[in-house]
Amino acid sequence: MELKPAAMVLPHDESQLEQGKYGPIFPRTPACYGFTIIARVKPGHAGAIRGYGSTLAEALETDPYLLAPLKLHYLRWVLFDDDTRFMYQGIFDTDFDKYTEDAVALFRKAGVDTVFEHLEDFPEDWKTNSEAFVRFVREHQCNSFMEYGEYPYVTADEVKKALRVRDAFSEMLDQMQ
Repeated sequence: MELKPAAMVLPHDESQLEQGKYGPIFPRTPACYGFTIIARVKPGHAGAIRGYGSTLAEALETDPYLLAPLKLHYLRWVLFDDDTRFMYQGIFDTDFDKYTEDAVALFRKAGVDTVFEHLEDFPEDWKTNSEAFVRFVREHQCNSFMEYGEYPYVTADEVKKALRVRDAFSEMLDQMQ
């Protein structure tokens, strides 16, 4: 099977989209699913956001599979406008409803907070009020209008499996020499 790069234009009119539990369900694109959130940082909290990034990186060193339930490909966090605004970009393999429910459940189970707590208007009761969490995300979501994938529609699990096959094949070839 040959994988050819692909792009998809997303509809500007969200009313055309299937409705899920928490609003429109954007289609799976060549880049899979994902969203971008841009929100204002609470005054004086930029350092805490950077610190949370370090905390998460350390937690992943201890448990590399901590975020596995989210089926993530990538996360990107950016502070900009003199550390007054924060951008969260996530690319993952599940639709919006599942991702947000899984994220709240994961943080609840792990007993950890979220970087979003350092953002203005983030609900204090997010751990017990999934709908408030989702409402915040939806209100701060910036939808893409085009997405591209060099290896379209491939899941994170498929990428990891292909890399394991590559490594096993390489090891087999090394042993033959």
